[in-house]
Amino acid sequence: MNEDLSGVRVAFLVANEGVEQRELTEPWEAVRRAGGEPVLVAPESGEVQCFEHLDRADTVPVDVTVHDARPEDYDALVLPGGVANADELRTDDDAVRFVRRHFDDHKPVAVICHGPWILAEAEVLDGRTLTSWPSLETDLENAGATWVDEEVHVDGSLVSSRKPDDLPAFCREIVQLFATTRSG
Repeated sequence: MNEDLSGVRVAFLVANEGVEQRELTEPWEAVRRAGGEPVLVAPESGEVQCFEHLDRADTVPVDVTVHDARPEDYDALVLPGGVANADELRTDDDAVRFVRRHFDDHKPVAVICHGPWILAEAEVLDGRTLTSWPSLETDLENAGATWVDEEVHVDGSLVSSRKPDDLPAFCREIVQLFATTRSG
């Protein structure tokens, strides 16, 4: 299977605080190792404060604000988890528009843990099947999705996983899916 992401730009959309570090860094490295270009997108310029569950971890520099990011400049989108991260992002109108545009343009999207909250806000889940952290099941079903408890689930151009323990399968699937796209 083709796992070459040369020429593929991937937006990693996170809030400036609260992203689960492994859910950002492991997919980021998988994209980079496959030759893709990961780009960190956040509501504010400066840095993103990562967390390991509830403990502060590393900071990562923001590449572009979501207000200034143009969805057409990216081939795919990754939405890492973290409760505070996901809750903050779903209240940011620019972030919601950015996500909705990726779905409108039929671009691949990968989401893990609490990340799917913004998908409900963007109203892109009707008829979709996905997995997430179990506490999101009702929210996602209320948004029109079918929720499944699986390590990784692929529904067309949407890849989803439940938690950090699922990252090996999640990273494998996103690289395979993202390899099917190139910048126009």
